[in-house]
Amino acid sequence: GAFMAIMLFLVTATTMIVEVVKRLVPRIPTDLMVFIVAIALTVLALYVAAAVMDIAVPWYCVVGAVTMGFAVAYAAMFGWEKFTTLWSRLKDHMKNK
Repeated sequence: GAFMAIMLFLVTATTMIVEVVKRLVPRIPTDLMVFIVAIALTVLALYVAAAVMDIAVPWYCVVGAVTMGFAVAYAAMFGWEKFTTLWSRLKDHMKNK
């Protein structure tokens, strides 16, 4: 539940930021811009959450945030419906192992 809510927030924020920046800097390819914004927002969200909870951020959490940034970029580029379908298939696959 919470993971999907965070993902939805990050995907929405990524889409909105990319739409604005795309008009300001039209020369950068949109897909590249989506990757940069999604990863930056996800890592920023990690550090904001850590600051709010007053905890240290180990290196592997940053790696996890970058990886999650790719998932945010995927959802922003191909749509939330495709992402949730892929996520459901992955969860089912992991349960059957």
